[in-house]
Amino acid sequence: MAQNCNLSIRGKVIHLENNESIPGAYIWIEEIKNGAVTDLDGNFQVKNLCPGTYTIRIQYLGHEDINDTINIQNNSFNKTYRMKEGSLDLSGVEVHGHKDAVQTTTAITALYGEDLLEARGESLGESLKRVAGVTTFSTGNSIAKPVIHGMHSNRIMILNNGVRLEGQQWGAEHAPEIDPFLADEITVIKGAETVRFGPEAMGGVILVNPGALPTKKESTTDLYLVGATNGRMGNISVKHQGGSGKIQGLGYRIQGSAKRAGNIQSPEYYQRNTGLSELNFSGTLGYTGKNLGTELYYSYFNTELGILSDAHTGNLTDLEAIIANGRPFVEGDFTYDIINPKQKVSHQLLKFKSHYHINSNWKANLQYGFQSNHRQEFDKRRGDLNEQASLDLELFTNTLDLFVDHTHENNFSGTWGVNLIQQANSNVPGTGVTPLIPNYDMLNAGIYGMEKLSKGPLEVEAGARFDYRTVSTARYIGNDLQQSDLTYKNFTAFLGAYYQISNSFTISSNLGSAWRPPNVNELFSQGLHHGAAAVEIGDENLLSEKSLKWVNSLEFSDQKASFELTGYLNRIQNYIYLNPTGDTYVSLRGTFNVYEYLQANAFFYGVDFSGSYEFNKKFSGYLKGSIIRARNTEDDTYFPFIPSDRMDWGLAYKVGEDGKSHKFTLSNMLVAKQTRVPDFDLAPAPPAYALFNFSYLKAMPVGENKLNLGLQVQNLLNTNYKEYMNRFRYFTDDIGRNITIKINYQF
Repeated sequence: MAQNCNLSIRGKVIHLENNESIPGAYIWIEEIKNGAVTDLDGNFQVKNLCPGTYTIRIQYLGHEDINDTINIQNNSFNKTYRMKEGSLDLSGVEVHGHKDAVQTTTAITALYGEDLLEARGESLGESLKRVAGVTTFSTGNSIAKPVIHGMHSNRIMILNNGVRLEGQQWGAEHAPEIDPFLADEITVIKGAETVRFGPEAMGGVILVNPGALPTKKESTTDLYLVGATNGRMGNISVKHQGGSGKIQGLGYRIQGSAKRAGNIQSPEYYQRNTGLSELNFSGTLGYTGKNLGTELYYSYFNTELGILSDAHTGNLTDLEAIIANGRPFVEGDFTYDIINPKQKVSHQLLKFKSHYHINSNWKANLQYGFQSNHRQEFDKRRGDLNEQASLDLELFTNTLDLFVDHTHENNFSGTWGVNLIQQANSNVPGTGVTPLIPNYDMLNAGIYGMEKLSKGPLEVEAGARFDYRTVSTARYIGNDLQQSDLTYKNFTAFLGAYYQISNSFTISSNLGSAWRPPNVNELFSQGLHHGAAAVEIGDENLLSEKSLKWVNSLEFSDQKASFELTGYLNRIQNYIYLNPTGDTYVSLRGTFNVYEYLQANAFFYGVDFSGSYEFNKKFSGYLKGSIIRARNTEDDTYFPFIPSDRMDWGLAYKVGEDGKSHKFTLSNMLVAKQTRVPDFDLAPAPPAYALFNFSYLKAMPVGENKLNLGLQVQNLLNTNYKEYMNRFRYFTDDIGRNITIKINYQF
């Protein structure tokens, strides 16, 4: 009987003293005279092994070698290895930067490498649509918010280089204030993560992470040039980073980007006033030594966005007519001009982080973040008032995180910490309009702890957290001062496990509770929200949302195929949603639909699936999709703005090796009609649609440097369609054919 020589050794290499992953560690197996190198997350795998005994040596500069002897027979082997710093003279040792490992047993998907390269030039929301289970909630083509398992806005937390992004994210037309070009990796965590990250992480977390800073004398530069036919968009980004030759462990990075686009085009007409302009910058300075590490980081995001002119109508008859027509009556022309209605947003983030190794098992961490967010929304107004913002908000946020990590040779590791958030949000006077939301001050204090046991193929983790939040609001309605003082508190916990079933199969399960106090806009909105072209009515009696989410994932991977299936159940008490009332509001600035914030118990459930298969060295295929169901369990109805079922599949042809290759991909996106809709909507849900897309990516060396050339054609057949999750589907079709050229030069 033939031996089963399809076994594998899989593992993860992390620092003993701080539980951070070690990329670039060298693994050598003596018996086969072969080995592997750990990836960015510290993972490695050696395949095609026969049953037997193997001697493993793990080496990493500045750390003590690990020698291990294992015996594998019928099942593959999986283990987490913890490396201890060696007692060496640092003057002769090269110090490497560390990348924080994502320590969670819930479902994780990351965009990096070639996938992230293909997404360059897109907004964060559009980039993440490449991940199964992630869609967008959009207002036109230029404003897109990520949706994870039906959750968006204040239920999804976005971290910019480890700092929770705090802007006016409550609005449907408030896109994340972040430049995706600053990231080397974008990670999506699909579970309830309020224990780890705090309130507003009940639907999932998005980590936008730059790479590790260089810590030796070297420098690299990345140049991106992106151009698109639809909107005649141009986008440039430059990133330069390096390390000091005089101070070991000192590194820096600077990055900037600029973007400009004009009116986008549906298959049959231009959409008036849909241009955008962006100017972004980020910089980092860091030092990593034997016991101490520090980092100073700053990012600036600035954008000006046009709002579709046809979303703002003059009277009730015009509003009813354009919704019935389903498209503008007046076809626009191309222009880069951005006029009212529009929005201007600037966001600044400053972060200071430091860690200190108390001993080989314990590390203390401190992180402080300051953020300033300024949002202005401009409406069509008469005379000089047209130059004044109708909504003018300034939000200042301070965050402080103090926590300790511990890792021990007995396979236990954990994190304990406290988190403080202080916010002040103000309406800038002089708009001539009653503020949509009041001024407010918010203070949130949280304390948490998490522990993990890693034992061979099994990892088990658990955690708990308690949060206490106070909110004080004030505003004038006419001459009447209205004030409120609110208090919220909640306890959350989770339990999760990850298990390597065999050399090909892994399974993970995570059960977590989560919560989210109502946002100020949900409580106190009372008027026209100009950017959304809608009147929104809040309810100050809304209660906190509380959920219990269970996520299970099964992964399969071998030499030719990979597959991942994720299923989830999410029961939410006091779910808050924005519902169309059917009423309209008429003012001098136009006629607008009226929405109100309601609350009900909800049950979300669904599956995500993704897979790929390599037919031979040149041909491969992929398939991914998601199915989600969401019901109002109080009256057995459906909620508005829940993504419909969708599937994306494609075939790829690749010739050449990595670093010098050509890759052609033809794909097809199938989106079903959303038939599970509320009893009332302003217009019926749009029909199902299918979009074909094409991409070409060429990688080639230029001396010692690297050049990547890309061509993408989205909506190849120029199909007329409407996406249910686009709030402007009542007024216009979605974007038509778009041809994008991308150039990336790495030197």
